Amino acid sequence: MGPLAVDILGKTLKNPVMNASGTLGYGIEIEPLWNIDILGAYVTKGLSEKPHHGNKTPRVWEERCGMINSIGLQNVGVEYFFSHYFPFFEEKKLPIIVNFFGFTEDEYVSCARKIPSHDLIVALEMNLSCPNIKKGGISFGKDAPAVHNIVRAVRDVTSVPLIAKLTPEVKNIVEIARAAHEGGADGLTLINTMPAAIIDTRTRSMPLKGGLSGPVLKPIALRAVYECYREIPIPIIGAGGIMDVEDALEFLMAGARAIEIGTATFVDPFTMPKVIAGLNSWLKENNYAGIPAITGIAHG
Repeated sequence: MGPLAVDILGKTLKNPVMNASGTLGYGIEIEPLWNIDILGAYVTKGLSEKPHHGNKTPRVWEERCGMINSIGLQNVGVEYFFSHYFPFFEEKKLPIIVNFFGFTEDEYVSCARKIPSHDLIVALEMNLSCPNIKKGGISFGKDAPAVHNIVRAVRDVTSVPLIAKLTPEVKNIVEIARAAHEGGADGLTLINTMPAAIIDTRTRSMPLKGGLSGPVLKPIALRAVYECYREIPIPIIGAGGIMDVEDALEFLMAGARAIEIGTATFVDPFTMPKVIAGLNSWLKENNYAGIPAITGIAHG
Protein backbone atom coordinates (compact mmCIF):
# COMPACT_ATOMS: atom_id res chain seq x y z
CA MET A 1 0.00 0.00 0.00
CA GLY A 2 2.95 2.35 0.30
CA PRO A 3 5.07 3.98 3.02
CA LEU A 4 2.09 5.46 4.88
CA ALA A 5 0.35 2.10 5.40
CA VAL A 6 -0.31 0.99 8.98
CA ASP A 7 -1.64 -2.24 10.47
CA ILE A 8 -4.20 -1.81 13.19
CA LEU A 9 -6.50 -4.41 14.74
CA GLY A 10 -6.13 -6.86 11.90
CA LYS A 11 -6.67 -4.32 9.11
CA THR A 12 -4.14 -2.58 6.89
CA LEU A 13 -4.98 1.08 6.35
CA LYS A 14 -3.37 3.06 3.53
CA ASN A 15 -2.36 5.82 5.94
CA PRO A 16 -2.68 6.58 9.67
CA VAL A 17 -4.91 9.66 9.32
CA MET A 18 -8.53 9.62 10.47
CA ASN A 19 -11.05 12.23 11.49
CA ALA A 20 -12.03 12.58 15.14
CA SER A 21 -15.57 11.42 15.84
CA GLY A 22 -18.21 14.03 15.09
CA THR A 23 -15.98 16.39 13.10
CA LEU A 24 -16.89 15.20 9.58
CA GLY A 25 -20.59 14.63 10.13
CA TYR A 26 -21.69 11.47 8.34
CA GLY A 27 -18.86 11.59 5.82
CA ILE A 28 -20.64 12.97 2.79
CA GLU A 29 -20.45 16.59 3.99
CA ILE A 30 -16.75 17.01 3.13
CA GLU A 31 -17.02 15.56 -0.38
CA PRO A 32 -17.46 18.95 -2.14
CA LEU A 33 -13.95 19.86 -0.91
CA TRP A 34 -12.01 16.58 -1.03
CA ASN A 35 -12.69 12.88 -1.38
CA ILE A 36 -13.09 11.24 2.00
CA ASP A 37 -11.54 8.00 0.77
CA ILE A 38 -8.08 9.58 0.96
CA LEU A 39 -8.29 8.87 4.72
CA GLY A 40 -6.91 5.71 6.24
CA ALA A 41 -10.31 5.27 7.91
CA TYR A 42 -13.40 7.33 8.71
CA VAL A 43 -14.61 7.58 12.31
CA THR A 44 -18.36 7.92 12.63
CA LYS A 45 -20.20 10.57 14.55
CA GLY A 46 -21.06 9.10 17.95
CA LEU A 47 -24.01 6.74 17.53
CA SER A 48 -26.54 5.69 20.14
CA GLU A 49 -29.12 2.91 20.18
CA LYS A 50 -31.88 5.42 19.41
CA PRO A 51 -31.67 8.85 17.72
CA HIS A 52 -30.61 11.63 20.08
CA HIS A 53 -31.55 15.29 19.63
CA GLY A 54 -28.51 16.89 21.29
CA ASN A 55 -28.28 20.29 22.97
CA LYS A 56 -29.77 23.69 22.26
CA THR A 57 -27.64 26.39 20.65
CA PRO A 58 -25.10 27.81 21.10
CA ARG A 59 -23.15 24.61 20.56
CA VAL A 60 -19.70 25.80 19.50
CA TRP A 61 -17.48 28.54 20.87
CA GLU A 62 -14.03 29.59 19.66
CA GLU A 63 -11.32 30.15 22.27
CA ARG A 64 -7.80 31.57 21.82
CA CYS A 65 -6.12 28.18 21.65
CA GLY A 66 -9.00 25.86 21.00
CA MET A 67 -12.70 25.28 20.64
CA ILE A 68 -15.47 24.34 23.06
CA ASN A 69 -18.31 22.25 21.71
CA SER A 70 -21.54 21.20 23.32
CA ILE A 71 -23.27 19.35 20.49
CA GLY A 72 -24.79 16.98 23.02
CA LEU A 73 -24.13 13.78 21.06
CA GLN A 74 -26.84 14.49 18.48
CA ASN A 75 -27.11 11.60 16.04
CA VAL A 76 -29.50 9.64 13.84
CA GLY A 77 -29.17 6.38 15.74
CA VAL A 78 -27.17 3.29 14.88
CA GLU A 79 -29.79 1.56 12.74
CA TYR A 80 -30.45 4.64 10.59
CA PHE A 81 -26.72 5.15 10.08
CA PHE A 82 -26.27 1.65 8.71
CA SER A 83 -29.36 1.78 6.49
CA HIS A 84 -28.80 5.28 5.07
CA TYR A 85 -25.09 6.21 5.39
CA PHE A 86 -23.07 3.01 5.49
CA PRO A 87 -23.72 2.22 1.78
CA PHE A 88 -21.71 5.38 0.95
CA PHE A 89 -18.64 3.86 2.65
CA GLU A 90 -19.25 0.51 0.97
CA GLU A 91 -19.24 2.30 -2.39
CA LYS A 92 -16.01 4.08 -1.44
CA LYS A 93 -14.50 0.88 0.02
CA LEU A 94 -13.38 3.05 2.91
CA PRO A 95 -12.74 1.37 6.30
CA ILE A 96 -14.65 2.87 9.21
CA ILE A 97 -14.43 2.96 12.99
CA VAL A 98 -17.87 3.10 14.60
CA ASN A 99 -17.92 5.48 17.57
CA PHE A 100 -20.83 4.73 19.91
CA PHE A 101 -22.10 5.58 23.37
CA GLY A 102 -24.85 5.16 25.92
CA PHE A 103 -26.07 6.83 29.09
CA THR A 104 -26.32 3.50 30.93
CA GLU A 105 -24.36 0.27 30.68
CA ASP A 106 -27.39 -1.41 29.13
CA GLU A 107 -27.50 1.24 26.39
CA TYR A 108 -23.83 0.63 25.52
CA VAL A 109 -24.51 -3.10 25.29
CA SER A 110 -27.69 -2.71 23.24
CA CYS A 111 -26.03 -0.32 20.82
CA ALA A 112 -22.99 -2.58 20.34
CA ARG A 113 -25.28 -5.53 19.61
CA LYS A 114 -26.84 -3.59 16.71
CA ILE A 115 -23.52 -2.86 15.01
CA PRO A 116 -22.88 -5.58 12.43
CA SER A 117 -19.60 -7.32 11.76
CA HIS A 118 -18.37 -6.22 8.32
CA ASP A 119 -15.06 -6.30 6.47
CA LEU A 120 -15.02 -2.48 6.34
CA ILE A 121 -15.50 -2.05 10.09
CA VAL A 122 -12.07 -1.78 11.70
CA ALA A 123 -13.39 -1.46 15.25
CA LEU A 124 -16.00 -0.06 17.58
CA GLU A 125 -14.82 3.04 19.47
CA MET A 126 -16.48 3.32 22.89
CA ASN A 127 -16.93 6.92 24.01
CA LEU A 128 -16.28 6.54 27.73
CA SER A 129 -16.69 10.26 28.49
CA CYS A 130 -20.47 9.95 28.56
CA PRO A 131 -22.41 10.78 31.74
CA ASN A 132 -23.76 7.73 33.57
CA ILE A 133 -27.31 8.79 34.38
CA LYS A 134 -27.67 6.01 36.96
CA LYS A 135 -24.76 7.43 38.97
CA GLY A 136 -25.61 11.10 38.99
CA GLY A 137 -24.02 11.98 35.65
CA ILE A 138 -20.48 10.90 36.57
CA SER A 139 -18.50 9.98 33.46
CA PHE A 140 -18.12 6.24 32.83
CA GLY A 141 -14.45 6.79 32.08
CA LYS A 142 -13.37 8.28 35.42
CA ASP A 143 -13.33 5.10 37.49
CA ALA A 144 -11.11 2.12 36.67
CA PRO A 145 -13.52 -0.61 37.92
CA ALA A 146 -16.40 1.02 36.02
CA VAL A 147 -14.30 1.15 32.84
CA HIS A 148 -13.36 -2.52 33.24
CA ASN A 149 -16.98 -3.55 33.80
CA ILE A 150 -18.50 -1.65 30.91
CA VAL A 151 -15.81 -2.70 28.45
CA ARG A 152 -16.26 -6.32 29.55
CA ALA A 153 -20.03 -6.06 29.14
CA VAL A 154 -19.64 -4.80 25.56
CA ARG A 155 -16.85 -7.28 24.79
CA ASP A 156 -19.23 -10.11 25.67
CA VAL A 157 -21.77 -9.12 22.98
CA THR A 158 -19.59 -8.34 19.96
CA SER A 159 -16.77 -10.00 18.06
CA VAL A 160 -15.72 -6.71 16.44
CA PRO A 161 -12.44 -5.24 17.78
CA LEU A 162 -13.08 -2.75 20.57
CA ILE A 163 -11.34 0.59 21.14
CA ALA A 164 -11.80 2.52 24.40
CA LYS A 165 -11.78 6.30 23.89
CA LEU A 166 -10.68 7.74 27.23
CA THR A 167 -11.33 11.02 28.96
CA PRO A 168 -8.33 13.03 30.20
CA GLU A 169 -10.31 14.03 33.28
CA VAL A 170 -8.60 11.43 35.51
CA LYS A 171 -5.69 11.30 37.95
CA ASN A 172 -3.92 8.38 36.28
CA ILE A 173 -4.79 7.63 32.67
CA VAL A 174 -2.51 4.58 32.59
CA GLU A 175 -4.62 3.01 35.35
CA ILE A 176 -7.80 3.66 33.35
CA ALA A 177 -6.19 2.37 30.14
CA ARG A 178 -5.08 -0.80 31.92
CA ALA A 179 -8.62 -1.36 33.21
CA ALA A 180 -9.97 -1.00 29.67
CA HIS A 181 -7.39 -3.45 28.32
CA GLU A 182 -8.09 -5.99 31.06
CA GLY A 183 -11.80 -5.59 30.41
CA GLY A 184 -11.28 -6.64 26.79
CA ALA A 185 -10.37 -3.50 24.83
CA ASP A 186 -8.20 -4.21 21.79
CA GLY A 187 -7.07 -0.59 21.40
CA LEU A 188 -7.20 2.91 22.88
CA THR A 189 -8.04 6.37 21.58
CA LEU A 190 -6.22 9.02 23.60
CA ILE A 191 -7.78 11.42 24.36
CA ASN A 192 -11.26 12.92 24.37
CA THR A 193 -12.00 16.59 25.13
CA MET A 194 -11.56 18.31 28.51
CA PRO A 195 -14.60 19.78 30.34
CA ALA A 196 -14.67 23.57 29.93
CA ALA A 197 -16.95 26.60 29.96
CA ILE A 198 -17.06 30.23 28.87
CA ILE A 199 -18.54 33.44 30.25
CA ASP A 200 -20.06 35.97 27.88
CA THR A 201 -19.33 39.37 29.44
CA ARG A 202 -21.90 41.08 27.23
CA THR A 203 -24.78 39.00 28.56
CA ARG A 204 -23.08 38.32 31.93
CA SER A 205 -23.93 34.64 31.60
CA MET A 206 -22.45 31.22 30.90
CA PRO A 207 -23.96 30.36 27.52
CA LEU A 208 -22.03 27.18 26.99
CA LYS A 209 -20.38 24.32 28.88
CA GLY A 210 -18.80 21.55 26.87
CA GLY A 211 -15.63 19.86 25.73
CA LEU A 212 -12.41 21.75 25.04
CA SER A 213 -10.39 20.64 22.01
CA GLY A 214 -7.67 22.07 19.79
CA PRO A 215 -4.01 23.06 20.29
CA VAL A 216 -4.38 23.68 24.03
CA LEU A 217 -5.12 19.97 24.47
CA LYS A 218 -2.11 18.63 22.56
CA PRO A 219 0.50 18.44 25.39
CA ILE A 220 -1.98 16.57 27.59
CA ALA A 221 -2.89 14.13 24.85
CA LEU A 222 0.73 13.62 23.84
CA ARG A 223 1.73 12.70 27.39
CA ALA A 224 -1.19 10.26 27.65
CA VAL A 225 -0.11 8.53 24.44
CA TYR A 226 3.53 8.38 25.54
CA GLU A 227 2.76 6.92 28.98
CA CYS A 228 0.17 4.39 27.80
CA TYR A 229 2.37 3.20 24.93
CA ARG A 230 5.03 2.31 27.49
CA GLU A 231 2.65 0.42 29.80
CA ILE A 232 -0.28 -0.99 27.80
CA PRO A 233 0.38 -3.54 25.00
CA ILE A 234 -2.42 -2.57 22.60
CA PRO A 235 -2.53 -0.12 19.65
CA ILE A 236 -3.13 3.55 20.39
CA ILE A 237 -4.86 6.14 18.23
CA GLY A 238 -3.66 9.62 19.18
CA ALA A 239 -6.12 12.52 19.26
CA GLY A 240 -6.09 16.01 20.68
CA GLY A 241 -4.86 19.24 19.14
CA ILE A 242 -3.28 17.84 15.97
CA MET A 243 -3.18 20.86 13.68
CA ASP A 244 -0.44 20.02 11.16
CA VAL A 245 2.06 17.38 10.06
CA GLU A 246 4.50 18.28 12.84
CA ASP A 247 1.84 17.56 15.47
CA ALA A 248 0.99 14.29 13.72
CA LEU A 249 4.63 13.24 13.79
CA GLU A 250 4.87 13.97 17.51
CA PHE A 251 1.97 11.63 18.25
CA LEU A 252 3.37 8.87 16.05
CA MET A 253 6.79 9.17 17.67
CA ALA A 254 5.15 9.06 21.11
CA GLY A 255 3.65 5.70 20.21
CA ALA A 256 0.37 6.30 18.37
CA ARG A 257 -0.22 3.81 15.56
CA ALA A 258 -2.72 6.19 13.95
CA ILE A 259 -4.11 9.67 14.60
CA GLU A 260 -7.45 11.47 14.60
CA ILE A 261 -7.79 15.10 13.52
CA GLY A 262 -10.77 17.20 14.60
CA THR A 263 -10.63 20.88 15.51
CA ALA A 264 -8.06 21.64 12.81
CA THR A 265 -10.70 20.91 10.16
CA PHE A 266 -12.76 23.85 11.44
CA VAL A 267 -9.72 26.12 11.03
CA ASP A 268 -8.66 24.74 7.66
CA PRO A 269 -10.93 22.14 6.05
CA PHE A 270 -7.98 20.84 4.02
CA THR A 271 -5.88 19.93 7.09
CA MET A 272 -6.26 16.18 6.73
CA PRO A 273 -5.20 16.01 3.05
CA LYS A 274 -2.27 18.31 3.91
CA VAL A 275 -1.17 16.09 6.80
CA ILE A 276 -1.30 12.97 4.63
CA ALA A 277 0.81 14.63 1.94
CA GLY A 278 3.14 16.06 4.58
CA LEU A 279 3.75 12.69 6.21
CA ASN A 280 4.66 11.18 2.85
CA SER A 281 7.12 13.99 2.12
CA TRP A 282 8.66 13.83 5.58
CA LEU A 283 9.34 10.09 5.33
CA LYS A 284 11.08 10.55 1.99
CA GLU A 285 13.12 13.54 3.12
CA ASN A 286 14.28 11.75 6.27
CA ASN A 287 14.88 8.33 4.67
CA TYR A 288 12.35 6.34 6.67
CA ALA A 289 10.78 3.32 4.98
CA GLY A 290 7.36 3.88 6.47
CA ILE A 291 5.19 4.95 9.39
CA PRO A 292 5.99 1.82 11.48
CA ALA A 293 9.66 2.88 11.50
CA ILE A 294 8.85 6.02 13.48
CA THR A 295 6.05 4.72 15.69
CA GLY A 296 7.21 5.02 19.30
CA ILE A 297 10.68 6.16 18.27
CA ALA A 298 10.69 8.83 21.01
CA HIS A 299 11.03 6.04 23.56
CA GLY A 300 14.54 5.29 22.32
